[in-house]
Amino acid sequence: MHSTLVRIQNVFGFFTTVAFCTAILVAFSVTLTAQEPSARLELRNVQVVKGRPHYYSSKKEEYAHIKFDLDADFSSLFNWNTKQLFVYILATWPSSTTVSSTPPSQAIIWDTIINSHSQTHPLNPLHLLQAPKKTSKTTSKSKRSISTGAADEPPLGIIHLKNSKPKYQITNINGKLSSQGNVTLEVGWNVQPWVGALTWTLGEGKSFARWNGIKGGKSKVFDMPALKGKSASQETVIASPGKPKAAEASAVV
Repeated sequence: MHSTLVRIQNVFGFFTTVAFCTAILVAFSVTLTAQEPSARLELRNVQVVKGRPHYYSSKKEEYAHIKFDLDADFSSLFNWNTKQLFVYILATWPSSTTVSSTPPSQAIIWDTIINSHSQTHPLNPLHLLQAPKKTSKTTSKSKRSISTGAADEPPLGIIHLKNSKPKYQITNINGKLSSQGNVTLEVGWNVQPWVGALTWTLGEGKSFARWNGIKGGKSKVFDMPALKGKSASQETVIASPGKPKAAEASAVV
């Protein structure tokens, strides 16, 4: 006969094995869901300023302030195993070094976290033990307005931003960013599951199982404006389709 301790160990070992196998099945089951994210990213204006980009900066340097429009649909990235979605906008430009093998410089100008419904409204088992509260009578008009408001809520993963300001200023490693050419903005994401590995952005044209790469999500190539003197900077404004035009803007220190 086995002792009580041995029996407890066997039950616990069997339980952990079942839980581990279930987690593996859940992690791999998300590859059966179709993912077709799409995004449209457009540059509104960009301003290059010479000053202190952060309050803790010890010296003045050139930094860029980029405004943009973003319309994205990441609703297909949410499934039963999605805990939250991290979305970001990445600015990319060629490296200032002369070595051809050096990767391009990159910096995030904006990001956000979108929680799933189960993360925003977690299930509390204690609520099941509580007695239901008595609700007062409400008019049909108020009921209609409540139901309409719930229906009008956009699905998870829908983003609409117009002339949005960046969260972060971008700088270059050499402290100079004016007249920098071949700059692009690109949308990226990272899915954090409840169980399993993190998944990152699939580029346009790429695919994995039923997951398709993002459609769009990349701005047109643009150039950083040049500084004019020590007290003023130049701002590139996108007013209408076509070539960007320059406008004056005062420097921020």
